[in-house]
Amino acid sequence: MTKTKTSSPVYIIILLILAGEAVFILPFVLQRIFRSTFLESFTLSQTELGSCFSVYGTVALFSYLFGGPLADRFKPHLLMSVALALTALGGFYLASYPTLFNLHLLYGFWGFTTIFLFWAAMIKATRIWGGTNKQGIAFGFLDGGRGLVAAIFGSIGVLIFSLFITKDIELTSIAERREAFKQVIIYLSFAVVVIALFVFFFLRFHEVEQGSTKRVKVFTLENFKIVIKFRTVWLLMLIILCAYYAYKMTDLFSQYAEDVMLYNKIESAKIGTYLLYMRPVIGVTIGLLADRTKASLWIIIGFLLMTITALIFASGIIDDSQTLFFVLSIGSMALGVYSARVLYFATLEEGKIPIAITGTAVGFISVVGYTPDIFAGLVYGYFLDTYTGETGHQIAFGIMAGFCFVGLLASVAFYKQTKQG
Repeated sequence: MTKTKTSSPVYIIILLILAGEAVFILPFVLQRIFRSTFLESFTLSQTELGSCFSVYGTVALFSYLFGGPLADRFKPHLLMSVALALTALGGFYLASYPTLFNLHLLYGFWGFTTIFLFWAAMIKATRIWGGTNKQGIAFGFLDGGRGLVAAIFGSIGVLIFSLFITKDIELTSIAERREAFKQVIIYLSFAVVVIALFVFFFLRFHEVEQGSTKRVKVFTLENFKIVIKFRTVWLLMLIILCAYYAYKMTDLFSQYAEDVMLYNKIESAKIGTYLLYMRPVIGVTIGLLADRTKASLWIIIGFLLMTITALIFASGIIDDSQTLFFVLSIGSMALGVYSARVLYFATLEEGKIPIAITGTAVGFISVVGYTPDIFAGLVYGYFLDTYTGETGHQIAFGIMAGFCFVGLLASVAFYKQTKQG
C-alpha cells in the first residue's frame, strides 16, 4: 500500500473543516443555538425534539456500521459532497415547518446522509492528512476548525434572526419569530450547498486512495475480525459513548441561560454561539499538546473537568445572581468536552489500528460510541419537561456526571493499555 504523506496541502484540511461542520449545522447546531426558538417555531416539547434525535440516532446506528467499510472503498470527495448536497435539501424542507411525523422522517434521512455517506469518509481523510506523527494536530484542526465554522454560522444566524425582528424580541408574535427563523434555515441550507460544490471539485487524495482502495472490499467480515481483536477499539468505543453524551449536553446551555439565568431568547442564543468560539482555540491547543505527549492523557484531563463541572451544575449552586460563576463553569465544561472530542479519533494511531481499515474501525466504534444520538435527547428532554426550571437541569447534569466518571475510568484504562503496548 502507498505510504501516506505528512505534507498534504493546507487547503485540504480547510475543506475538511468546512464540510465537517456544515453537514451537521442543520440537524444539530441550529437547535443548539436556537433551542427555545426551534421548540416554539415547530410547536414541540423537549421530549418531542428528543424523539427526532432518537430517530436520527437509530438510522445512524446502522449507517455507522455499513458506512465505515464504504469509506474504505470510495473516494472521500464523492461521498462527502453527495452527503452535503442531500443534507442541504433536507434543510430547505425544514424551512417549510413540517409536522412532527415528517420531522421524524427528515431526521431519519439526515441520519443516512450525515453518517452513512459522510462520517467515516471525513475521519479517514483527516487521518490521511495528518500522516503518522501529526494525528493530534490533524484532529485538533478538524474539531477546532469545525467549532469556528459553527460559531461563524451561528453568529450570522443570530444576526439574520435579529434583522428580521424589527422590535424588542419580547414584543414580537410567534408568527414573526417563525418567519425570522425560517430565513436563518434557508441561509444555512444555501451555505451547505456551496460547500458541497467546493468539496466535490477540490477535495482530492489521489495517491492514498489509489493505494488503499485496490485492496479493500466493502463489508468484508475479515476487516471486522481484525478490528475486534484490538482491546483499544473496545475502550475507545466506551470513551466516545461517554464523551459524546457530554457533548450532547452542551445543547442545554442556551436553554439553561433562559430558564435559570433568565436571559431573553437572543441573549441565550448568543451563549450557545460564544461556547462554539471556544472550540477552535481549545482544539488547536490540545492537538498541539497531544502530539508532544499522548492524546489519551488529555482525554483523561478532559473527563476530569467534565465530571467536576457537571457536579457543580447538578448541585444547583449556580443561579441568576452568579453570572461570573456561570460563565466560568461553562468555560470549564467546554474545555473538558472539546478536549475529549478533539482527540478520541486521534488515538487510532496511538492504538496501532492499521490505516487501511480505518473506515471499518471508525464505523464499528461509532455504532456504540454515538448511541447518545438515540437516547440523550429523550433522557434530558423528559426531565426538562417533567421538572420545570432549574430542577430538571440539575437532574440532567447529574446523569451527565455519571457518564463522565465512567469515561474517566475508560480513558485511564486506554492510557495504561497503550503505554504497555
